[in-house]
Amino acid sequence: MANKTNKKKKRLIFRSVMLTVMLAAVAFALYSNFTEDKKDILQVGDEAPNFKLKTINVEDKEALTLDHFEGKGVMLNFWADYCPPCKEEMPYMQQLYPEYKKKGVEILAVNLDQGELVVENFIDTHDLTFPIVQDKSGQVMELYDVGSLPATYFIGPDGEIEHKVIGALTLDKIEGYLQEITPES
Repeated sequence: MANKTNKKKKRLIFRSVMLTVMLAAVAFALYSNFTEDKKDILQVGDEAPNFKLKTINVEDKEALTLDHFEGKGVMLNFWADYCPPCKEEMPYMQQLYPEYKKKGVEILAVNLDQGELVVENFIDTHDLTFPIVQDKSGQVMELYDVGSLPATYFIGPDGEIEHKVIGALTLDKIEGYLQEITPES
């Protein structure tokens, strides 16, 4: 009887030790994963990564790169048709675009939808004239670590990220950020 009790105690101790080791391994893996990912996330002050995407609302459907706008301020907005706040801020962007384009600021919208027809209809309905590119593969979305929509990066003329905004922007906020990235005359 004492032999059975010893075996049960040994088994309980062994199982407890194994469970503790496994929990420690899981905790370490989670900690390592979260701290490793933080290194790759773009921060204010980082250089904005270049990319090349095809335009939707330009007649010859040319491909644009971020480098295309070197020396200009750039509002880089990630959006999708299925995102109501994304669609709400588009008219604000269009309202400010002509004035800020003259001042050396470009608005570039990166669409994350799969189909062009829905996006083209939205562009036509709202008479959007700023360049809209499509990221069907999600590569640029991943490059900029976009999780929630809308997401907007304000990039200075030097190519550095000045502001990163997750969520919808009002007309006044967009204008304030555009003023900050306007090149000096």
